[in-house]
Amino acid sequence: MSATTATSQARDLLGVSALSNRSLRTWLHGLPPVDQVGAEARAAALGTRSIKTTSKAWAIDTAISMIDLTTLEGSDTPGKVRNLCAKALLPDRADPSTPRVAAICVYNDMVGVAREALGDSGINVAAVSTAFPSGRASLPVKLLDTQDAVAAGADEIDMVIDRGAFLSGDYRTVFDQIAAVKEVCRSNPDRADAHLKVILETGELATYDNVRRASWLAMLAGADFIKTSTGKISPAATLPVVLTMLEAVRDWRALTGAMVGVKPAGGIRTTKDAVKHLVTVNETAGPDWLTPQWFRFGASSLLTDLLLQRQKLRTGAYSGSDYVTED
Repeated sequence: MSATTATSQARDLLGVSALSNRSLRTWLHGLPPVDQVGAEARAAALGTRSIKTTSKAWAIDTAISMIDLTTLEGSDTPGKVRNLCAKALLPDRADPSTPRVAAICVYNDMVGVAREALGDSGINVAAVSTAFPSGRASLPVKLLDTQDAVAAGADEIDMVIDRGAFLSGDYRTVFDQIAAVKEVCRSNPDRADAHLKVILETGELATYDNVRRASWLAMLAGADFIKTSTGKISPAATLPVVLTMLEAVRDWRALTGAMVGVKPAGGIRTTKDAVKHLVTVNETAGPDWLTPQWFRFGASSLLTDLLLQRQKLRTGAYSGSDYVTED
Protein backbone atom coordinates (compact mmCIF):
# COMPACT_ATOMS: atom_id res chain seq x y z
CA MET A 1 0.00 0.00 0.00
CA SER A 2 1.49 3.36 -1.03
CA ALA A 3 1.24 6.43 1.18
CA THR A 4 -1.27 7.89 -1.28
CA THR A 5 -3.38 4.73 -1.20
CA ALA A 6 -3.29 4.67 2.61
CA THR A 7 -4.45 8.28 2.76
CA SER A 8 -7.26 7.61 0.30
CA GLN A 9 -8.42 4.53 2.22
CA ALA A 10 -8.31 6.42 5.51
CA ARG A 11 -10.40 9.25 4.02
CA ASP A 12 -12.99 6.74 2.86
CA LEU A 13 -13.14 4.96 6.22
CA LEU A 14 -13.34 8.21 8.17
CA GLY A 15 -15.89 9.67 5.79
CA VAL A 16 -13.94 12.88 5.18
CA SER A 17 -12.91 14.66 2.00
CA ALA A 18 -9.52 15.75 3.35
CA LEU A 19 -7.40 13.76 5.79
CA SER A 20 -6.18 16.27 8.33
CA ASN A 21 -4.95 16.07 11.88
CA ARG A 22 -8.29 17.48 12.95
CA SER A 23 -10.28 14.80 11.13
CA LEU A 24 -8.06 12.06 12.54
CA ARG A 25 -8.36 13.46 16.04
CA THR A 26 -12.15 13.75 15.79
CA TRP A 27 -12.49 10.18 14.54
CA LEU A 28 -10.00 8.58 16.93
CA HIS A 29 -11.44 10.35 19.95
CA GLY A 30 -14.88 9.25 18.83
CA LEU A 31 -13.97 5.58 19.31
CA PRO A 32 -15.77 3.95 22.25
CA PRO A 33 -13.74 4.42 25.43
CA VAL A 34 -12.12 1.39 27.04
CA ASP A 35 -13.66 0.36 30.35
CA GLN A 36 -10.47 0.04 32.40
CA VAL A 37 -12.05 -1.96 35.20
CA GLY A 38 -13.88 -4.20 32.75
CA ALA A 39 -10.80 -4.81 30.58
CA GLU A 40 -8.63 -5.70 33.55
CA ALA A 41 -11.31 -7.96 35.04
CA ARG A 42 -11.84 -9.79 31.74
CA ALA A 43 -8.10 -10.23 31.21
CA ALA A 44 -7.76 -11.58 34.76
CA ALA A 45 -10.62 -14.03 34.18
CA LEU A 46 -9.17 -15.26 30.90
CA GLY A 47 -5.82 -15.67 32.61
CA THR A 48 -7.29 -18.24 35.01
CA ARG A 49 -8.37 -20.66 32.26
CA SER A 50 -6.68 -24.04 32.59
CA ILE A 51 -5.96 -26.43 29.74
CA LYS A 52 -4.73 -29.99 30.06
CA THR A 53 -3.00 -32.83 28.19
CA THR A 54 -3.79 -32.80 24.44
CA SER A 55 -4.90 -29.16 24.46
CA LYS A 56 -1.78 -28.17 26.37
CA ALA A 57 0.45 -30.00 23.91
CA TRP A 58 -1.26 -28.18 21.03
CA ALA A 59 -0.90 -24.84 22.82
CA ILE A 60 2.83 -25.38 23.43
CA ASP A 61 3.53 -26.30 19.81
CA THR A 62 1.40 -23.42 18.56
CA ALA A 63 3.19 -20.95 20.84
CA ILE A 64 6.61 -22.19 19.66
CA SER A 65 5.55 -21.69 16.04
CA MET A 66 4.52 -18.10 16.84
CA ILE A 67 7.79 -16.92 18.40
CA ASP A 68 9.90 -14.15 16.92
CA LEU A 69 13.17 -15.31 18.50
CA THR A 70 14.87 -12.07 19.37
CA THR A 71 18.27 -10.63 20.16
CA LEU A 72 18.47 -6.84 20.32
CA GLU A 73 21.60 -6.04 22.29
CA GLY A 74 24.48 -3.74 21.56
CA SER A 75 26.77 -6.71 22.18
CA ASP A 76 25.22 -8.88 19.45
CA THR A 77 27.79 -10.60 17.24
CA PRO A 78 27.47 -12.59 14.00
CA GLY A 79 28.26 -15.73 16.00
CA LYS A 80 25.45 -15.06 18.46
CA VAL A 81 22.97 -14.47 15.64
CA ARG A 82 24.06 -17.66 13.84
CA ASN A 83 23.60 -19.63 17.07
CA LEU A 84 20.14 -18.15 17.47
CA CYS A 85 19.29 -19.14 13.90
CA ALA A 86 20.50 -22.68 14.60
CA LYS A 87 18.13 -22.83 17.56
CA ALA A 88 15.30 -21.50 15.39
CA LEU A 89 15.93 -24.27 12.84
CA LEU A 90 16.14 -27.02 15.46
CA PRO A 91 14.73 -25.78 18.78
CA ASP A 92 15.15 -29.11 20.57
CA ARG A 93 18.06 -31.21 19.31
CA ALA A 94 16.66 -34.26 21.11
CA ASP A 95 13.32 -34.03 19.31
CA PRO A 96 13.30 -33.10 15.62
CA SER A 97 9.49 -33.03 15.66
CA THR A 98 9.58 -29.75 17.60
CA PRO A 99 8.07 -26.93 15.51
CA ARG A 100 10.31 -24.20 14.16
CA VAL A 101 9.78 -20.61 15.27
CA ALA A 102 8.18 -17.99 13.03
CA ALA A 103 11.06 -15.52 12.72
CA ILE A 104 14.41 -14.25 13.95
CA CYS A 105 14.32 -10.58 15.01
CA VAL A 106 17.59 -8.61 14.90
CA TYR A 107 19.08 -5.20 14.28
CA ASN A 108 19.62 -4.11 10.65
CA ASP A 109 23.31 -4.92 10.53
CA MET A 110 22.60 -8.55 11.42
CA VAL A 111 19.89 -9.12 8.80
CA GLY A 112 22.37 -10.45 6.23
CA VAL A 113 23.89 -12.85 8.77
CA ALA A 114 20.45 -14.21 9.71
CA ARG A 115 19.33 -14.38 6.08
CA GLU A 116 22.35 -16.52 5.16
CA ALA A 117 22.02 -18.78 8.20
CA LEU A 118 18.31 -19.44 7.68
CA GLY A 119 18.51 -19.91 3.92
CA ASP A 120 15.24 -21.12 2.39
CA SER A 121 13.99 -22.64 5.66
CA GLY A 122 10.82 -20.55 5.63
CA ILE A 123 11.75 -18.84 8.90
CA ASN A 124 11.43 -15.10 8.38
CA VAL A 125 14.00 -12.44 9.22
CA ALA A 126 12.54 -9.45 11.05
CA ALA A 127 14.48 -6.22 11.52
CA VAL A 128 13.77 -3.45 14.00
CA SER A 129 13.77 -0.10 12.26
CA THR A 130 12.97 3.64 12.37
CA ALA A 131 15.52 4.51 15.07
CA PHE A 132 14.48 1.65 17.36
CA PRO A 133 13.75 1.79 20.26
CA SER A 134 13.28 5.55 20.76
CA GLY A 135 11.93 6.49 17.34
CA ARG A 136 13.74 9.81 17.72
CA ALA A 137 14.91 10.55 14.20
CA SER A 138 13.78 12.51 11.17
CA LEU A 139 11.56 10.80 8.63
CA PRO A 140 14.32 10.62 5.97
CA VAL A 141 16.57 8.84 8.45
CA LYS A 142 13.76 6.43 9.39
CA LEU A 143 13.12 5.64 5.74
CA LEU A 144 16.81 5.03 5.05
CA ASP A 145 16.95 2.78 8.12
CA THR A 146 14.04 0.76 6.75
CA GLN A 147 15.43 0.69 3.21
CA ASP A 148 18.71 -0.69 4.54
CA ALA A 149 16.90 -3.57 6.26
CA VAL A 150 14.75 -4.38 3.24
CA ALA A 151 17.78 -4.31 0.91
CA ALA A 152 19.60 -6.72 3.26
CA GLY A 153 16.76 -9.22 2.92
CA ALA A 154 14.39 -8.54 5.82
CA ASP A 155 11.01 -10.23 5.42
CA GLU A 156 9.46 -8.12 8.17
CA ILE A 157 10.02 -4.62 9.52
CA ASP A 158 9.26 -3.80 13.15
CA MET A 159 8.98 0.00 13.28
CA VAL A 160 8.33 2.22 16.29
CA ILE A 161 5.87 5.09 16.22
CA ASP A 162 6.79 8.61 17.29
CA ARG A 163 5.24 8.51 20.76
CA GLY A 164 5.96 12.19 21.31
CA ALA A 165 3.92 13.12 18.25
CA PHE A 166 1.12 10.75 19.24
CA LEU A 167 0.90 11.95 22.85
CA SER A 168 0.88 15.58 21.73
CA GLY A 169 -2.07 14.83 19.45
CA ASP A 170 -0.14 15.09 16.19
CA TYR A 171 -1.82 12.05 14.68
CA ARG A 172 -1.23 13.05 11.06
CA THR A 173 2.55 12.92 11.54
CA VAL A 174 2.31 9.42 12.99
CA PHE A 175 0.01 8.36 10.15
CA ASP A 176 2.29 9.78 7.47
CA GLN A 177 5.38 8.10 8.92
CA ILE A 178 3.72 4.68 9.09
CA ALA A 179 2.39 5.02 5.53
CA ALA A 180 5.81 6.10 4.24
CA VAL A 181 7.59 3.19 5.94
CA LYS A 182 4.96 0.83 4.54
CA GLU A 183 5.84 2.07 1.06
CA VAL A 184 9.54 1.37 1.64
CA CYS A 185 8.60 -2.19 2.62
CA ARG A 186 7.72 -2.64 -1.05
CA SER A 187 11.03 -1.31 -2.36
CA ASN A 188 12.96 -4.55 -3.02
CA PRO A 189 11.92 -5.76 -6.51
CA ASP A 190 13.66 -9.12 -6.01
CA ARG A 191 11.60 -10.17 -2.97
CA ALA A 192 8.02 -10.20 -1.78
CA ASP A 193 6.92 -7.08 0.10
CA ALA A 194 8.15 -6.97 3.67
CA HIS A 195 5.40 -7.10 6.27
CA LEU A 196 5.16 -4.04 8.51
CA LYS A 197 4.78 -4.54 12.26
CA VAL A 198 4.05 -1.23 14.02
CA ILE A 199 5.29 -0.97 17.61
CA LEU A 200 3.06 1.24 19.76
CA GLU A 201 5.25 1.13 22.92
CA THR A 202 2.10 0.81 25.00
CA GLY A 203 3.94 1.34 28.30
CA GLU A 204 4.42 4.97 27.27
CA LEU A 205 0.87 5.51 26.04
CA ALA A 206 -0.43 5.54 29.64
CA THR A 207 -4.11 4.68 28.99
CA TYR A 208 -6.09 1.92 27.31
CA ASP A 209 -7.91 4.59 25.30
CA ASN A 210 -4.57 5.67 23.84
CA VAL A 211 -3.72 2.03 23.06
CA ARG A 212 -7.00 1.68 21.17
CA ARG A 213 -6.45 4.94 19.27
CA ALA A 214 -2.87 4.06 18.38
CA SER A 215 -3.98 0.62 17.18
CA TRP A 216 -6.58 2.12 14.87
CA LEU A 217 -4.21 4.82 13.65
CA ALA A 218 -1.61 2.20 12.72
CA MET A 219 -4.18 0.11 10.88
CA LEU A 220 -5.53 3.14 9.01
CA ALA A 221 -1.97 3.84 7.82
CA GLY A 222 -1.38 0.31 6.52
CA ALA A 223 0.08 -1.79 9.35
CA ASP A 224 0.16 -5.55 8.75
CA PHE A 225 0.70 -6.15 12.49
CA ILE A 226 0.35 -4.04 15.59
CA LYS A 227 2.92 -4.76 18.30
CA THR A 228 2.86 -3.80 21.96
CA SER A 229 6.41 -2.92 22.82
CA THR A 230 10.10 -2.65 22.08
CA GLY A 231 10.86 -4.76 25.15
CA LYS A 232 13.13 -1.97 26.35
CA ILE A 233 10.75 -0.35 28.85
CA SER A 234 8.36 -1.56 31.54
CA PRO A 235 5.46 -2.23 31.55
CA ALA A 236 5.52 -3.99 28.20
CA ALA A 237 2.99 -6.60 27.05
CA THR A 238 0.31 -6.74 29.74
CA LEU A 239 -2.73 -8.93 29.13
CA PRO A 240 -5.29 -6.07 29.32
CA VAL A 241 -3.28 -4.13 26.70
CA VAL A 242 -3.16 -7.17 24.40
CA LEU A 243 -6.89 -7.64 24.95
CA THR A 244 -7.49 -4.03 23.88
CA MET A 245 -5.40 -4.51 20.73
CA LEU A 246 -7.16 -7.78 19.89
CA GLU A 247 -10.51 -6.01 20.15
CA ALA A 248 -9.19 -3.40 17.73
CA VAL A 249 -8.13 -5.92 15.07
CA ARG A 250 -11.40 -7.79 15.50
CA ASP A 251 -13.38 -4.59 14.94
CA TRP A 252 -11.11 -3.58 12.03
CA ARG A 253 -11.95 -6.87 10.30
CA ALA A 254 -15.67 -6.29 10.90
CA LEU A 255 -15.34 -2.82 9.32
CA THR A 256 -13.00 -3.57 6.41
CA GLY A 257 -12.98 -7.34 5.92
CA ALA A 258 -9.17 -7.36 6.32
CA MET A 259 -7.15 -9.05 9.06
CA VAL A 260 -4.27 -7.41 10.93
CA GLY A 261 -1.92 -9.35 13.18
CA VAL A 262 -1.00 -8.71 16.83
CA LYS A 263 2.41 -9.18 18.45
CA PRO A 264 2.88 -8.86 22.21
CA ALA A 265 6.54 -8.39 23.13
CA GLY A 266 8.38 -7.93 26.39
CA GLY A 267 7.89 -9.79 29.66
CA ILE A 268 6.36 -12.99 28.24
CA ARG A 269 8.66 -15.65 29.66
CA THR A 270 6.70 -18.75 30.67
CA THR A 271 4.42 -21.33 29.09
CA LYS A 272 1.69 -20.14 31.44
CA ASP A 273 2.08 -16.60 30.05
CA ALA A 274 1.85 -17.89 26.48
CA VAL A 275 -1.25 -19.98 27.18
CA LYS A 276 -2.99 -16.98 28.76
CA HIS A 277 -2.38 -15.04 25.57
CA LEU A 278 -3.61 -17.84 23.31
CA VAL A 279 -6.81 -18.13 25.32
CA THR A 280 -7.28 -14.36 25.08
CA VAL A 281 -6.74 -14.47 21.30
CA ASN A 282 -9.32 -17.22 20.86
CA GLU A 283 -11.91 -15.61 23.11
CA THR A 284 -11.47 -12.05 21.79
CA ALA A 285 -10.43 -11.97 18.13
CA GLY A 286 -11.28 -15.58 17.36
CA PRO A 287 -9.56 -18.78 16.19
CA ASP A 288 -8.58 -17.29 12.82
CA TRP A 289 -5.82 -15.42 14.65
CA LEU A 290 -4.33 -18.58 16.18
CA THR A 291 -1.62 -18.94 13.52
CA PRO A 292 1.88 -17.42 13.11
CA GLN A 293 0.50 -15.42 10.18
CA TRP A 294 -1.66 -13.37 12.55
CA PHE A 295 -0.21 -13.70 16.05
CA ARG A 296 3.39 -13.62 17.28
CA PHE A 297 5.30 -13.54 20.52
CA GLY A 298 8.32 -11.24 20.67
CA ALA A 299 10.53 -13.18 23.06
CA SER A 300 13.96 -14.52 23.83
CA SER A 301 13.53 -16.60 26.99
CA LEU A 302 9.99 -17.91 26.33
CA LEU A 303 11.20 -20.66 23.99
CA THR A 304 13.31 -22.27 26.73
CA ASP A 305 10.34 -22.74 29.06
CA LEU A 306 8.10 -23.99 26.25
CA LEU A 307 10.70 -26.61 25.32
CA LEU A 308 11.03 -27.75 28.94
CA GLN A 309 7.27 -28.10 29.28
CA ARG A 310 7.11 -29.95 25.95
CA GLN A 311 9.78 -32.38 27.15
CA LYS A 312 7.84 -32.94 30.37
CA LEU A 313 4.68 -33.83 28.44
CA ARG A 314 6.65 -36.20 26.20
CA THR A 315 8.78 -37.94 28.83
CA GLY A 316 6.89 -37.37 32.07
CA ALA A 317 9.96 -35.76 33.64
CA TYR A 318 11.05 -32.14 33.96
CA SER A 319 14.56 -31.97 32.50
CA GLY A 320 15.71 -28.58 33.75
CA SER A 321 17.24 -25.73 31.77
CA ASP A 322 20.58 -27.55 31.34
CA TYR A 323 18.88 -29.78 28.77
CA VAL A 324 17.97 -27.02 26.31
CA THR A 325 20.23 -24.50 24.64
CA GLU A 326 19.89 -20.89 25.72
CA ASP A 327 20.96 -19.43 22.36
